[in-house]
Amino acid sequence: MKALILSCALLILPALALEPLDSQALAEVTGQGGVYLSGDLTINDTGGPLNRDGPSQNGYSWQTACGVNTTDKRCGGRIAVNTDQSGGWLVLDNIRGRFAFEGLTLTTRRIDSGFDGDGANFNRDVMEIGLPDQLDYNDVSFTIANSNAPRPTDAGFQQTDIMTLNINGTVNQQGNVLLFPTGAP
Repeated sequence: MKALILSCALLILPALALEPLDSQALAEVTGQGGVYLSGDLTINDTGGPLNRDGPSQNGYSWQTACGVNTTDKRCGGRIAVNTDQSGGWLVLDNIRGRFAFEGLTLTTRRIDSGFDGDGANFNRDVMEIGLPDQLDYNDVSFTIANSNAPRPTDAGFQQTDIMTLNINGTVNQQGNVLLFPTGAP
């Protein structure tokens, strides 16, 4: 019986093969563009960076002591954004934990109406980021700070920690974020 089913399947498969389309047939095809993303991102769940002179002093090791009194400030992930030309930096520091999501979408959308009449004047494409329905946090923590330099290893580095957040749980989201281009393409 299994051999009969397999034989029938092998006879049908060539009839279902992909075939090229000519220009006329291709012109009649419609579809929808965009990307649907799911992800699971873990950052420094076993400690900070891998240091050559870490706590064990026996070669490379994970730096796990990232408290206020730690002399080596290279702990966790770090994102620094220059907020002022005079050198101010907004920092997300010591980023750790697991972020997971399903259903983030990326597509383009034409804005040619709405927005109190400004859409018709704009009449261009924008990037639309569709928020995932759910964002899961597992042992996520980060510190919001400001500093005078992008890296803790820079000479004269000073940083003021504003607050540290610890997050566990699920965030339900709805909606889209539109990114409007500026300048000439």
